[in-house]
Amino acid sequence: MASVRVDQKKRALVRNVPDSYTRALAKYFGKGPTDVELARTQHQAYINALESNGVKVHALAADDRHPDCIFVEDQAVVVDGKMLLPLPGHPSRVAEQPPIAEFLMSELGGVQTCTMGGEARMDGGDILRLGNLFFVGRSSRTNDLGIASLRSLLDDFGFELRVIDIPGHALHLTSIASTPTDTIILVPEDYLAAEAFGDLPEDCEVLWMPADEAYGCNTIGLPNGKVLVAEGYPTVHSTLRDRGLDLVELDMSEIRAADGSLTCCSIFY
Repeated sequence: MASVRVDQKKRALVRNVPDSYTRALAKYFGKGPTDVELARTQHQAYINALESNGVKVHALAADDRHPDCIFVEDQAVVVDGKMLLPLPGHPSRVAEQPPIAEFLMSELGGVQTCTMGGEARMDGGDILRLGNLFFVGRSSRTNDLGIASLRSLLDDFGFELRVIDIPGHALHLTSIASTPTDTIILVPEDYLAAEAFGDLPEDCEVLWMPADEAYGCNTIGLPNGKVLVAEGYPTVHSTLRDRGLDLVELDMSEIRAADGSLTCCSIFY
């Protein structure tokens, strides 16, 4: 989940891989997963990496009625003790939300929860946080009414929200960008305009990676200075190491096959 700062990543919710995973949606990075057991092995390695780096992980049971249910990031947005339950942008994914919402409301102890209605649509994968500055992607899954709901939540904190138009060859904002630290945005060339993120705080920077390493630009920075990265993206890896970061490389091939990335598979809260 990209709506929490790096230092807030202490607990994470994940969901196990269903038997139906080979029917997951795929259009962008992948052509559809083919090996459920390999996906489960990779997903468990992901969980192990989080746990071995100090994150307490809770795994919800898979739901075979929902092939995409492992991609929990899209189903809830947690910001500093408040939660937004968006209406996911793809109709097949709406019914994935109830057990996720129930668990988070229980864990967060009466957290103030906002919901969306009407024609508002949003996937949590379109939200990116850099310190206390937020970005949201206007995409095929997130519309202006959904963005207005998010803005209402962030206005309570006085946080700024900037809107970025996502090109048609990308699914979400976090599909092509991430914040491995609270001062770095990692993003591929040829996807967004150079000025897309606007003026940033003085100590922050956008690092532009080769377009063919777009998938590798999705990372998870952790409070101990480690960064989870997908295997196979040498420029991304060398750039982060040059900035003193310690990388944990994970095989994400069967996750990528369903257009999923590292951040897609967890909600930090």
